Amino acid sequence: MNEKNFSENIIIVDADFVDKVAFDLIVNFERMIGRRIPQADMPRWTECIALDGGLREGENEVQVVLIHEPEAKGMSNFVPGDFEQLNGQAFKSHLGEFVFSAITIEELTNKEQLFADTIQLFANQKEVKRLMIIPGDNIYNKVRETAKKIDDDKRTTVFSMQPMAGGNFRQEILGYSLMAAMGIRGDEIKPDNQ
Repeated sequence: MNEKNFSENIIIVDADFVDKVAFDLIVNFERMIGRRIPQADMPRWTECIALDGGLREGENEVQVVLIHEPEAKGMSNFVPGDFEQLNGQAFKSHLGEFVFSAITIEELTNKEQLFADTIQLFANQKEVKRLMIIPGDNIYNKVRETAKKIDDDKRTTVFSMQPMAGGNFRQEILGYSLMAAMGIRGDEIKPDNQ
């Protein structure tokens, strides 16, 4: 990450947490809707996160940083999901180019500290204008404390499965982007009372 200029748009993901949430959604929606739910489409999901984070159509560049435990080889509920294959890969869409990096948590640190350090690294770069952060529930408090130090000129959005105790950042619900990436339509989950 240090060898080139930073993108204006950064997505930082607790990949283990998001993969677990995707699995839970697949299991629950298959039961609720009564049909097979496919794995989440990784490009579609990252586009939805970027849109929820305020990105609009254009020639943008988005760095997607997937932080994961050493034993995790990929996100088994995403396609593509293999960290080795995703690392260094990119795709283009109407929103711009999305470039993936997979970062393994090393023995000298833990996920909470690595996540906070990664947020701080990007927040300190003048090129970075937008941070989209998807922390696991167990590291949210550390993320909130770290996000309080981010300058107001950077648009910071934190994603979670439910509204969390605040900070000086925007909040979005993670589940909506995952549902879109799995092809779950809103009309499929409305109560069938009519």
